[in-house]
Amino acid sequence: MKLQNACIALIGMPAVGKSTVGVLLAKQLGYEFLDTDILIQTQENMTLPQIIKKKGLKGFLDIEACHLLGLGGKRRVISTGGSVIYREQAMRHLKRIATVVYLHADLPTLLTRLSDIEGRGVAIDPSSSIDKLYKERIPLYDKFCDIKIACGQNPPGRVAADIAAALAGRIDF
Repeated sequence: MKLQNACIALIGMPAVGKSTVGVLLAKQLGYEFLDTDILIQTQENMTLPQIIKKKGLKGFLDIEACHLLGLGGKRRVISTGGSVIYREQAMRHLKRIATVVYLHADLPTLLTRLSDIEGRGVAIDPSSSIDKLYKERIPLYDKFCDIKIACGQNPPGRVAADIAAALAGRIDF
């Protein structure tokens, strides 16, 4: 079944390149681009780290889900925060409005890219680690995605081209 004018949502761990690839993909397809992290910061008038500090991890995840549930529209590439997969209702909504593309990178690649998890506003329990977070999230990304794209060492332009190729049979551009 082809979806006409559907959204494309990018999910995956922090630092896999969802925002960078999303901008390139949107340009390539002639779609709008929306970064949900920026949307949340703008609407809440706080940075992600400030929200996490003020509201706690659960509060942040609830805020993130609330903003995701408000999304609609057509012909838009949506770059989501890495923690979006923790709220089932939000992910069901995302799957209704978009083809969900999981950008996957292996743990060693992520460890080289993720140096300042607090400054980035990564939704992680303070007692946890990136490798624990990775192991916890991978099954959830796999559960919710329609398409999985390996992006590890590939440059963003290559990843965007791989997504466009994978979407070719699913969406009318």
